[in-house]
Amino acid sequence: MDEQVGGAGPGGGKMAAAAAGPELRCVGFVGAGRMAEAIAQGLIRAGKVEAQHVLASAPSDRNLCHFRALGCRTTHSNQEVLRSCSLVFLAIKPHVLPTVLAEVAPVVTSEHTLVSVVAGVSLSTLEEEGAMVMARGRHAGSSDAELLQTLLEACGQCEEVPEAQVDIHTGLSGSGVAFVCAFSEALAEGAIKMGMPSGLAHRIAAQTLLGTAKMLLQKGQHPAQLRTDVCTPGGTTIYGLHALEQGGLRAAAMSAVEAATCRAKELSRK
Repeated sequence: MDEQVGGAGPGGGKMAAAAAGPELRCVGFVGAGRMAEAIAQGLIRAGKVEAQHVLASAPSDRNLCHFRALGCRTTHSNQEVLRSCSLVFLAIKPHVLPTVLAEVAPVVTSEHTLVSVVAGVSLSTLEEEGAMVMARGRHAGSSDAELLQTLLEACGQCEEVPEAQVDIHTGLSGSGVAFVCAFSEALAEGAIKMGMPSGLAHRIAAQTLLGTAKMLLQKGQHPAQLRTDVCTPGGTTIYGLHALEQGGLRAAAMSAVEAATCRAKELSRK
């Protein structure tokens, strides 16, 4: 089965897969970096798989120690992961992927689901309120996609999209974590400039973003509608919004997503 997935907000990333067996006995990770650790942690915490049924491989022990701390099994053999697990996440860097695929090819069977995590995503992307998108490849059946989606929802929201939108998701959600943090920092610094203590300002800014996000998701409103609802004619908010427009906030945010998406596409081609 072939599939791609992308991670997000407070965060995002990208994946690809190959055909699931009837029973999920073990989940494997070829590569043990931050993204792999975040997915494993989410699956274990949600009870989707027991820690002793997770097997991770890496060339050295530098990252494998984090998996051992979770109670997972580890190895230095990529082929051992494929022999032991029906669902395997290839959580490796793009330039390493061809070499690893050639290495494990002899032990891959039609019973495997291979999910390749080939774009960088921060750990926060998949924690707590995380979100991902999944793109089904030409060999992926409905049962394969359903299995992967069910597992990944342990790490947050997971939706299926066309493959062409995966890189956009990386630009919007994966990179968007940093964009939102920059905005939160700027909000807090505005309050600090006006005399509010730093710690309090940063807490209130973060809580404001959290509350706004919850309202947008729960009410299903377009952001413009919620923005209009809180704008009193001649009041403080419309004056502040005017200042944001003068500073080019909207254009800067759009350009940031565009730049991150273009970079994600470049990384995908390497």
